[in-house]
Amino acid sequence: MMEKTAWRFSDDRGQLSTAAAPPSRVVAYIQAGATLWDLGIRPVALFGSFHDGPDPDLAKSGALPLDEVGYLGAGADLGAETLLGAGPELVVAVSYGGGQVYGLDPETAKHLEEQVPVVVLDVGQARTPAQVRGRFADLARSLGAAPQDTAELAAAEARLRAAAARAPRPRVLALSAASPDQVHLARPRAWPELRDLAAYGVDLIEPGEDAGANWSTTGWREAAELRPAIVLADVRSNAAPLEVLRPDPSWRALESGARVLAWNPESPCSARAHAAFLRLVAEALEGA
Repeated sequence: MMEKTAWRFSDDRGQLSTAAAPPSRVVAYIQAGATLWDLGIRPVALFGSFHDGPDPDLAKSGALPLDEVGYLGAGADLGAETLLGAGPELVVAVSYGGGQVYGLDPETAKHLEEQVPVVVLDVGQARTPAQVRGRFADLARSLGAAPQDTAELAAAEARLRAAAARAPRPRVLALSAASPDQVHLARPRAWPELRDLAAYGVDLIEPGEDAGANWSTTGWREAAELRPAIVLADVRSNAAPLEVLRPDPSWRALESGARVLAWNPESPCSARAHAAFLRLVAEALEGA
């Protein structure tokens, strides 16, 4: 007799996961967990990436109640036994292309998949934010969440288009602070949310050509010479805190001539989180 399956989901690797009932105990990569929380699914535990430390990155956690949802760790110290110890019925991870499970050692991911269904959703360059939102929404609905109202996102998109259409168009620079001496300048085409901003009409600065595929690494003086009106600054824990840059005259020159906004390249992939980011940029454009 064939086992009856009440839950089926095919992830972005084309791998089908099944269960006799929709899984209720979900362990997730922190960005995925924050997204599911926004969509009405409560994870039981979270894990980080090799960029993260023993504590959860608050920039990636969104609205998650971290005092209620356990954090299992990150990087080389995170093994399959630790993940399985949380008793998951489903593990939700992300990939940046090629099906590689982000944040887990390949052997850990392999051992994990031998024990429990693992759903991997692609958040890489090949996907638009709308596509990623759609896939997470599909997963959340399969787990019992109600459909989401997208009116808030539609309003934020309309506001941003109107703000970006005003002349003169303020120039926007996205960056991640490396140290008091170096900064990574984002290549807009390499980041889905930045490509989205450009599609809405935002004038994003393209840094100079060098070996970096996603970033152009340079000094703060060179960044200040680009004279942006708005700076999107990476606020993840692996970026240098902006407070340590304040004594540097080049950073002060950059900051004095621009409005600095928080940018999270690993924000929750939900309509609510994306709408908040678009409103933030729209407000800065309106006031520039």
